[in-house]
Formats: sequence, structure tokens, C-alpha cells
Amino acid sequence: MEADVKTTLHNLLATIGIQDSVIEHSIVAGQSIFSIEGPEHARATLNSHPDALHAFDYLVKKIIEKNIVQSTEQQHEHFSFVIDIDGKRVAHIRELETRAKMMADRARSFQYDVELSPMSAYERLIIHTALQGAPQVRTESQGEGHSRRVVIKYVA
Repeated sequence: MEADVKTTLHNLLATIGIQDSVIEHSIVAGQSIFSIEGPEHARATLNSHPDALHAFDYLVKKIIEKNIVQSTEQQHEHFSFVIDIDGKRVAHIRELETRAKMMADRARSFQYDVELSPMSAYERLIIHTALQGAPQVRTESQGEGHSRRVVIKYVA
């Protein structure tokens, strides 16, 4: 699957006029990340609008879903990944992971539940993944809609 994503990324980047990009794959906090490293104009193009990278990410996922998932009859959730440029998403994931561990330490130290501020479903997933298997704490999401948040529960 990694090779398919890299090929799709190279082809799509070439289609929009971005050549000679290097695509690195890594796993950060349980998230599969495909980082695009290329010329300055490539980064500027994909970072030109706040939603441009999200749109590009969505487009790549739809292409992979159509070409790979349907042809192999595999489930979509097995192909979860994120496209990153300039390391912004990796930095955000690591920041969330660090925050989760710090709040888990607080929950253990003071032996009480810690409620985090509302966040997106993706950010909540990172928090849950970061604390999966952590001693004396468990996580759960509470709330509805935009006020949905993670609660780190102390477990004696």
C-alpha cells in the first residue's frame, strides 16, 4: 500500500506541475504519515490556502480508495494515512501526544480525571492512541458535536 500511495502522490504532483518531490513514509503516534519534501514552489502551492492540504489529502485518499481498495476488496479503515508538507502535521501530532502524556501524568499524580478542551475527531484519535496501554489511565470521548472532548480517567 505504501508504494501505491507514493506512486499516486508522485503522479498527482506531476499533474499539477510539481516535479522532483521526495515522499517519505513514517509512523508517528500510530499515524501513517506521507511527508512531501520538494522545491519551495511545491510547498507554497500546497500551503497556499488553509484548506489546500486537506483537499489534497482527501483527493489522494479517494484515488487510493477507488484504485486499490475496490480492486483488492479490502476495508477502507486499513488504509488510513495523512499527507504532510513542511512537517506541520507531524509537529501537531507530536504536540498532541506530548500534551496527552502530560495530562495523563497529572491524572495519575493527583488521582483525578482530566478533561481536555474540545477537539476534532482526528485529534481525539491521536490522544486515544497516545495513551493506549498507559498505566492507571484510560480515555473516553464525551460531549456532542463541536464540544466533544477527551477525558483522561484515573484508574486505581
